Amino acid sequence: MTEQPMTKPVIQVENLSKRYRLGQAATLRQRLAEIAGRMRRGGGERAENGDAFWALRDVAFDVQPGEVLGLIGRNGAGKSTLLKILSRITDPTHGQVTLCGRVGSLLEVGTGFHPELTGRENIFLNGAILGMKRAEIKRHFDEIVDFAEVGRVLDTPVERYSSGLYVRLAFAVAAHLEPEILLIDEVLAVGDAAFQRKCLGKMGDVAKQGRTVVFVSHNMAAVSTLCDRSVLLEGGRATFIGDTEQAVQRYLQRGNEQAPVALRDRQDRAGSGDVRLTGISIQNAENPENQFIQSGDPLRVTIRYESDKKLSRPRFLVGIYDPMNQPLFRLDTQVTAQLPESLPAQGEVVCETGPLLATAGVCYVNVAVQLGEEMADHVSQATSFGIEPADVYKTGRGFDRRDSLFLLPQRWRHNAA
Repeated sequence: MTEQPMTKPVIQVENLSKRYRLGQAATLRQRLAEIAGRMRRGGGERAENGDAFWALRDVAFDVQPGEVLGLIGRNGAGKSTLLKILSRITDPTHGQVTLCGRVGSLLEVGTGFHPELTGRENIFLNGAILGMKRAEIKRHFDEIVDFAEVGRVLDTPVERYSSGLYVRLAFAVAAHLEPEILLIDEVLAVGDAAFQRKCLGKMGDVAKQGRTVVFVSHNMAAVSTLCDRSVLLEGGRATFIGDTEQAVQRYLQRGNEQAPVALRDRQDRAGSGDVRLTGISIQNAENPENQFIQSGDPLRVTIRYESDKKLSRPRFLVGIYDPMNQPLFRLDTQVTAQLPESLPAQGEVVCETGPLLATAGVCYVNVAVQLGEEMADHVSQATSFGIEPADVYKTGRGFDRRDSLFLLPQRWRHNAA
């Protein structure tokens, strides 16, 4: 009996490592002097004494044609570094990557847009930067415009676009590439909820067309929907490669085991740095001394901050998510318009909510502050809290998260036929 030949992987990652050096010599002369000094000391490689950071260590896996592979892990696990190596943006320190086919990357949505050019001109410019031929751009032009819903402002400079329009157009251009390999990094983290669903649907279409996709996201529901197999990165190492559901469970379990880092000391933050969020606490608003929060309890959210100057037009945002990173609730001072236009350089803001009508389970909290339209500080999973079950309906019965995420007041009655 003749054996069928095995399919050749389109991506082969072999013993991949990437080291970044802290305080590396800035000039060639300094670098040569540093190397000469190490040689005199009899060491070819610099000792790992705190001046070297390994973003990846000995990562190896294959991706088959038409496979959608998830890449998951905490911030700083090495996901973005791995994608940059796959995209040929940076070189590995050790190991190698073999790619069979043209690669399209959605690593930073909007890279290559020129603010003074119109949407139409930027479609052609950005498409060329992403590797599309002019004929290919023309063939997909109407699809890109329809997907982004920017027809009315197509001939307007993009510097006049809202941030939402800008993101929609940037994603639409990148999503309509036709590479054999597509690398996607957190594209579902931008835009409104409706557009995120649209992006997820587009990624599903790409997968059905038989193209190979490497998908990075903190949205575990999206990863579970799109990917049959996933790689879990922890501290730069691939600690699990296999079934996505198993990978997601390990990811969530590891998160629950990690010791929390004080918000003030968190390094994985984004924003201009004009304001620093230094603390956040979640309490039962009716009984702050009670460490438990039950379904139906109101919340008191306290956010502490500091800055070098007064805060002008501050906007504080709190997003509350389930362990699959699906949004449950959002608190936003801009929506309620209950903060003054200026706040002192240091202080705290407090939000008190109505009853928390959610089923029992763990919740994760993202927190951010904007000054005007600029993001000043943003921290994902700044804290977490648990919701304990409670007899909300006073019947001794209720729902858990297998049945529902939310609890609604219910009043049933019977009408005679």
